[in-house]
Amino acid sequence: MGAIKKFLGSYGENFALALLLWPVVSLMLTLPILAYLYHRDGRLRFGSFVGTYLTVLYAIGIVCFTLYPLPSGDRGLGITYGVPPNYNPLAFIGDIQKDGLKAVFQLLFNVVFFMPLGFIAGRLLRLRFPTAVLLGAAVSALIEVAQLTGLFGLYPFAYRCGDVDDLVTNTLGAATGWLCAWLLARVVPPGKLADAEPTDRPGFVRRCVALWIDLVIVWLAAVVPYGIVALGMEFAGFGAPVLPGFTASQVANFAITGCGVAALVIVEVVVPWCHDGSTPGGSFVRMTCEMHPRTFWCRVLFYLARSATLVAVCYWFPEAALILLIFYAIKREMPYDLIP
Repeated sequence: MGAIKKFLGSYGENFALALLLWPVVSLMLTLPILAYLYHRDGRLRFGSFVGTYLTVLYAIGIVCFTLYPLPSGDRGLGITYGVPPNYNPLAFIGDIQKDGLKAVFQLLFNVVFFMPLGFIAGRLLRLRFPTAVLLGAAVSALIEVAQLTGLFGLYPFAYRCGDVDDLVTNTLGAATGWLCAWLLARVVPPGKLADAEPTDRPGFVRRCVALWIDLVIVWLAAVVPYGIVALGMEFAGFGAPVLPGFTASQVANFAITGCGVAALVIVEVVVPWCHDGSTPGGSFVRMTCEMHPRTFWCRVLFYLARSATLVAVCYWFPEAALILLIFYAIKREMPYDLIP
């Protein structure tokens, strides 16, 4: 787990820059995408707005993660010398032997990094599998060429490694993302969902999709506010936020944890309580987590049990997900659904 945190920590500045640019770039890119969706469907749904806005964030993230930071100073990578490219598609084997887990994480990250692109191509844009794969390969190739040519000649030397392994793993990620969108479409067909009535008997896959959407919202609500404040203070020259008696890292942990807990309560308790059992993710897949009406105190007990189960599975005991799956396969409901 420590190796994973260290690997992801090296990309923190890139993600922070993407968040900073997100509101500005969204104003320029969101409208054309929405116009295309309106032309295709004849109307715009709330999910289209959310999906488009997140797509713009992802596009910014691709640029920031692959091309930032830019070279600076009067010598160094991209200024007085470059990084040699890798044209050997099997070079990753030697990298794994040399760097171990770090190289494995890099390969997996390259796959996961392009899965959203494939998912967007399949779900939002509704492209066919070959087209989605070609799109993933084209975007990856464009990035590798930019890295290989010093951002298309802006710098005299390459400041990032143009790597054919990245092209292969990125394309694999796009293909995997499209397959995820295809599997979701088998459960929730695109275009038909908005007209369907919410179901109080959702299947396990639909429950998982709703939970995944909810957790993404919780994660964004936990990270984005602190990231915006911290970046604003950094650019203003005040440094990272600190409190008397606490380090900057401790303050960040407190702030992110506090925002995360508040967001979790709002998303998983307050919103469904006020909307007949539908969380934001549940509304997206047209389901309610309440399978039947309950009295006030039984409803309170239901939400306490459900929240405790989610927290335990997501943060403390992820192995319990297998137990829940077996329970659902037998009873066709979750343990907290048994509350009268």
